[in-house]
Amino acid sequence: MSLRAGVAKIDITTSNEGVFISDPLYAKALVLDDGKTKVVILALDALAIGGLGDIKDDFLPKLRNMIQNELHIPGENVLVNASHTHPQGRLICDDAEQVERSFEVVRQALQNMTEVTVGSGIGYEDRIIVNRNLKMKDGNHWSIRYAHPCPPDEDVAGVGPIDPSIGLLRIDRMDGQPLAVVYNFACHLLIGVPDRGVTANFVGFASKVIEENLGNGVMALFLQGAGGDILEVFFKDVNRSRNCEPIGTMLGLSALKAIRRIETKTAGLSVLSETIQLPRKMDIADRIEARLHDQTELLASLRRTTLNFKTFLPLYIKYALNPNFPSDYSYRYLNEAEIGSNELTSMDAHNKGNLDRYVNNIHIMEKLIRIQEDIDTMKTHQAINNQAGELTIPAEVQGIKIGDCVLITAPAELLVEVGLKLKQTSPYKHTFVAAFSNGYMHYAPPVDHYNKGGYEVMECLLGPEWQYTYEQKANDIIRRL
Repeated sequence: MSLRAGVAKIDITTSNEGVFISDPLYAKALVLDDGKTKVVILALDALAIGGLGDIKDDFLPKLRNMIQNELHIPGENVLVNASHTHPQGRLICDDAEQVERSFEVVRQALQNMTEVTVGSGIGYEDRIIVNRNLKMKDGNHWSIRYAHPCPPDEDVAGVGPIDPSIGLLRIDRMDGQPLAVVYNFACHLLIGVPDRGVTANFVGFASKVIEENLGNGVMALFLQGAGGDILEVFFKDVNRSRNCEPIGTMLGLSALKAIRRIETKTAGLSVLSETIQLPRKMDIADRIEARLHDQTELLASLRRTTLNFKTFLPLYIKYALNPNFPSDYSYRYLNEAEIGSNELTSMDAHNKGNLDRYVNNIHIMEKLIRIQEDIDTMKTHQAINNQAGELTIPAEVQGIKIGDCVLITAPAELLVEVGLKLKQTSPYKHTFVAAFSNGYMHYAPPVDHYNKGGYEVMECLLGPEWQYTYEQKANDIIRRL
């Protein structure tokens, strides 16, 4: 049994005038054929496959129909993954061109077929990512977001897990030279580039590092992992440029280190794809009401602030520089003690009380900002669920086995704990979780996150029962491949 593969890529960047393009966006296609089964893996530099951003919900069915009717590859054998690069305005070409170019790149890959061997492996990179859900001392979560401040340091107990593994599939020509590399990593593509232009983000730079180092026309295809709550570690850094190229270079080099160790051999293919029904969240109205109650209590506590920022800042600096003798030199306090005076210490106590109240009100303001973001987000998702008029959402779960490697998909932003669990329970040595694939239904948090207040639970259409239903089907498909 021989395995054949072909690759191609095509530019899908927007052509809108006045849009600065830092680096082009691509649709990259890999077609595999073992003589019995054909598989298409299509990696798009895009925010999501429908439901959010530039790609509409009818993109995937249109594309799959074209591939099935004209290239005779079953639609359920086509995996389409979005890298989840975030937009500054429109990122990719218009709706009709998206389908046409995506079909064309698959057609070109099919024309470029050659006999290959494959192998899989795991790389490691833990320096560039962090879990954005901070574990608070009160047992709740506080999500690191650009839209609201981080919590006071003294309230933070720890951080959540990350998945530092880089899933790797190496595809070699028969002369041993690499034809393609598929790499899978759980991350969030947010920082961008300093000029804030359209960019494939740090995985674009990682792909470039892989391709230029391996040479011979090799193509690197990135598949986004279970990175719903994963963030670039420098996301909130105010002391360095918001430039994703350095972390992309680090990811590419870490992937290369492991790619070079992978041995390849001939292999077969198998594919399974099934659609399940996941429950919609039914308690959004109650959650909004709870946040409104929190808001009312916090507003009521905003009292007695005699200082404004003009008077607060110099006082705060003075009292922070020397808490023991904030108002003057130490000898003034010593002299007051000798003569039985307490003017300075009395003034200090008065000022300190006003400073503490002002700082407390700042913390309340920060909490109120977060509450407003939560309420606005929940109202948006409540409207989506109400408009749907159905209690469930159809979700495709697709599994692809390539030799000893298994890919399992989800049409949502899986949080990292879900991805880690799937890998741990899989019987295969190398299981890669390709979230953001074949559709988009926003965040999919673990059931035990639902009452902890993290951002992903606010921007979620799914009821907590989704996790059991999805994991049962994903594990079933993995076992049957």
